[in-house]
Amino acid sequence: MEPKAHAIPIFFLEQIPVQWNIVSLPDETARHILTVLRMRENEILQLTDGKGSKANAVIIKTGKKNLDVKIQSVSHTERPSKQLTLAVSLLKNASRFEWLLEKATELGVHKIVPLICARTERQHFRADRMKNILISAMIQSQQFWLPELQEPQAFDQFFKTGFPGRRYIAHCLPDATKQLRSFKPASQSEILIGPEGDFTEEEIELAINHGFEAVTLGDNRLRTETAAIAAVTLILLGQ
Repeated sequence: MEPKAHAIPIFFLEQIPVQWNIVSLPDETARHILTVLRMRENEILQLTDGKGSKANAVIIKTGKKNLDVKIQSVSHTERPSKQLTLAVSLLKNASRFEWLLEKATELGVHKIVPLICARTERQHFRADRMKNILISAMIQSQQFWLPELQEPQAFDQFFKTGFPGRRYIAHCLPDATKQLRSFKPASQSEILIGPEGDFTEEEIELAINHGFEAVTLGDNRLRTETAAIAAVTLILLGQ
């Protein structure tokens, strides 16, 4: 997708001040604005807290490493009508999992739950780094809602809470004959994506017993991150 023409740059701020307040932006954000974008006083930018808030602000003061803006207006952007929870196995290769987080955010996933399945090859989960990846992807794709990223959890713990929407588990065993693309769109959905060795039969049975529908993404056997992005695309964009 082509970038929006003359789009006002967006930056993340944990808390958005009320109109007319003056705020000093975090050092890293200020450096990016000053040295990369080369923005100067009286230029306009936007701020978001990742919770739907959108603030228009004007740069009123710049230093070598710091930058102050005045909030001109604050509005709220409604959450997208389709909400998808992506529960996906952690990957041994951290860069592949980070790529998955980035692309899932760009596509508009609502919540991401890293899973520890029977065949998951565990790796260290760096929550702060992962959140920064989500923030960067949200900003790059001109969105105002940051996906909720949960801490990794064991597969069987995922079923402790109920869910009002459609629930799917994608796997490669022969009994997964329903194509995900054949289902009608739902306002809320969850999908489970397993590790490279797929879910075990016991895990699939557990999910089905909790109301999940077994689905296939096609004839090709996909890597975890590819399967996740294919599923997200089908649910959020293709249905």
